[in-house]
Amino acid sequence: MLSREEFVFTIGYDGPLAVVDGQALKRYGRLSTQELAERGLFRAAYSSALYSKDAGELRLVAEVYNRTASEAAADPASLDRLFGVLPTAAKRAITL
Repeated sequence: MLSREEFVFTIGYDGPLAVVDGQALKRYGRLSTQELAERGLFRAAYSSALYSKDAGELRLVAEVYNRTASEAAADPASLDRLFGVLPTAAKRAITL
């Protein structure tokens, strides 16, 4: 199973392997969901909230996004399509 940090910074997949952005992982990997959202790293923040399975974190990301975006997302579920992030069954990662 992927670690939280690997899932948050996954940029794609190569078959069953997740491809992880190593530079972003190194620079931002220790930040919380809230810290990622406040820095404008919304895709990473949303991935972090999905990984935690915490509805409060999903709402937090949606609220911070809605405050900063010119067009507000209707609800946290609509962020799936906006950021293109879905839970995955990948068990291993390749870091680039």
